[in-house]
Amino acid sequence: MKFTLVTIAGLVSAASAFTPSSFVGNTMVGHREVTSSSTSLDMKYKVAVVGGGPSGACAAEIFAQEKNIDTVLFERKLDNAKPCGGAIPLCMVGEFNLPETVVDRKVRQMNLISPTGVEVNIGDTLQPDEYIGMCRREILDKYIRDRAVEYGAEIVNGLVTSIDIPADHKTNDNSQYTINFQKFTEGSSAGVPTSMDVDVIVGADGANSRVAKAMDAGQYNFAIAFQERIKIPEEKMTFYEEMAEMYVGDDVSPDFYGWVFPKYDHVGVGTGTVVNRPAIKQYQKAIRDRAGDKIAGGKIIKVEAHPIPEHYRPRRTQGRITLVGDAAGYVTKCSGEGIYFAAKSGRMAAEEIVKLMKNGSRLPTQAEIEKTYISKYDGLYGPTYTVLDILQKVFYTNNGAREAFVELCNSKYVQQVTFDSYLYKKVQGNNPLDDLKLLGETIGCLVKGYSIAKPDVEFSNPIESAKRI
Repeated sequence: MKFTLVTIAGLVSAASAFTPSSFVGNTMVGHREVTSSSTSLDMKYKVAVVGGGPSGACAAEIFAQEKNIDTVLFERKLDNAKPCGGAIPLCMVGEFNLPETVVDRKVRQMNLISPTGVEVNIGDTLQPDEYIGMCRREILDKYIRDRAVEYGAEIVNGLVTSIDIPADHKTNDNSQYTINFQKFTEGSSAGVPTSMDVDVIVGADGANSRVAKAMDAGQYNFAIAFQERIKIPEEKMTFYEEMAEMYVGDDVSPDFYGWVFPKYDHVGVGTGTVVNRPAIKQYQKAIRDRAGDKIAGGKIIKVEAHPIPEHYRPRRTQGRITLVGDAAGYVTKCSGEGIYFAAKSGRMAAEEIVKLMKNGSRLPTQAEIEKTYISKYDGLYGPTYTVLDILQKVFYTNNGAREAFVELCNSKYVQQVTFDSYLYKKVQGNNPLDDLKLLGETIGCLVKGYSIAKPDVEFSNPIESAKRI
């Protein structure tokens, strides 16, 4: 029943969240030669983390705890409210030692709405102390960045514009990368052109990563996510006290889902798509219409749009440059979940690189980074990405499958395993008999779903389709 279990593990992400490189250098890189005029500060290697979101901040705080390494964290907008659904699993709160003050809402109920309007409420299997955390990125990101600073990281308020990569960066320990950036000061909207030489770079600068471009990491497909933050009347906000909603149907997205996620004093209402991106505003209107009276009378206080990577970058490490988070492509299909995997990849990359640097006495090689960080991350989470990719193709591509998906979530067994899988990032509650029963139910739900569902509306966007890899 392995297939069924894996299927269940994938369902949770949909219901509740929002090849090694051929450029391998095998030469051992030692500590940079120190001249007689060098000071103790000159002897330290410098690590630059580009991007101050969860992946970059989590990487920076690990590097900063190694006192024989200078850590610099680049972030352009230190007070920016980054567009994001904002869902984090319960395990992230403990694993990353986050205070509950960064959690706006503790979601304990999820309302799933099918294309024909069938509603299934899930969450009864949760324990009193279990929840999905809903965060605002401006709060979460700042907390982790501030912690990195407390450990000793230097924050640069700057926009990285380009990176100069020397031809011998894979073999020469005296070879450094030059980061060119616009440095901003408080109260000024204009940046000052500046540059900095560093020894190691971690690219945590999102889907449109400048670091990825500089290192020729290759392209990837991406979805467009669109979200409106809507301030609704207080009496309507009560409904979303511990409730999030997920809508499926070709009206809200031909390959994803629409959502209403509760925030501190408002809701985030949004949708996403990769196959028909030009119609994103049409799908956004549809999700507002589907939510209907529950958000009626609300005022749009912020409009957000951002790309979501669909798969790993072709190359995630080049020399002493490596990618984490969205820059690497670490967002799951089916759910679009990225925060946990961003934070986890940032921490894993930094931990492995710190070990390889041996108290700041040497530099890591590309082969070593790939053998440690890249291999370990892929071993832990590669199967998850593969399974969720399959599930998205099965359940999100037509209304019949979407009807089946919602009906399947009526099962308490499905709810138990899906919440456990999402909250703790591992499948729990394996029961072979229930797996066998679920397999039969899945087939039955698919047959029923196809029989009652309305046909999907056809669309054509040859220009956009030609852009896809």
